[in-house]
Amino acid sequence: MSVKVKVSEVFKSIQGEGIYAGSEQVFVRFFGCNLNCVFCDTKPDSFKEMDIDSVISEIGIYRDCRFISITGGEPLLQKGALKELLLKLKKEGKTIYLETNGVLYEALGEVIQYIDIIAMDFKLPSSTQDKDCSESHKLFLQIASDKDVFVKAVITPSTNTGDVMNAVRIIKGVSAYIPFVLQPVHPREKELTDKLAKLSVKAKDYLYDVRIIPQLHKIIGVR
Repeated sequence: MSVKVKVSEVFKSIQGEGIYAGSEQVFVRFFGCNLNCVFCDTKPDSFKEMDIDSVISEIGIYRDCRFISITGGEPLLQKGALKELLLKLKKEGKTIYLETNGVLYEALGEVIQYIDIIAMDFKLPSSTQDKDCSESHKLFLQIASDKDVFVKAVITPSTNTGDVMNAVRIIKGVSAYIPFVLQPVHPREKELTDKLAKLSVKAKDYLYDVRIIPQLHKIIGVR
């Protein structure tokens, strides 16, 4: 029996977040997440239950794009179907970009061989207003560091310095060369400017590559 996967949408756009912002990608948005961040702007209320070949066919509409972003929700919740999808995409020579909340480290270990780039969120409790995932993030990053990985953290008016510096310590414990992106929750929110600048300075005392990158897709008005 064919494996089914819950997919909210498949579409082509530009990557709006992190160090690959501006690159053209085909996005496969998996349905469902195991976290509940207050700032989340991707909570689809519907999905299609598709077999893997049907997902491949939808991706195939955009034949000119080799860069596939597996996003969510949290794709690693559906690790069995994800693994089958990635295997087929790699056979087609696609570059696989995984966007993840950085918690499900055991699931990552089962599929990492098929992934090229990992965009890992670090969920700061003062930003998310949700549980502290630090220990899971540490284990996740240790596995993810075998690939091209960067870490991003959403910065909100409620974000505290202690949470950010805890993330910095965990990243440095794996490698001080892993890029760390501070992402303002709203790209035009001026009250965050000073906070972002101060946090960046502090983080640069420990990490070699710290960047402030807003959500490009929101600024230019694309999906």
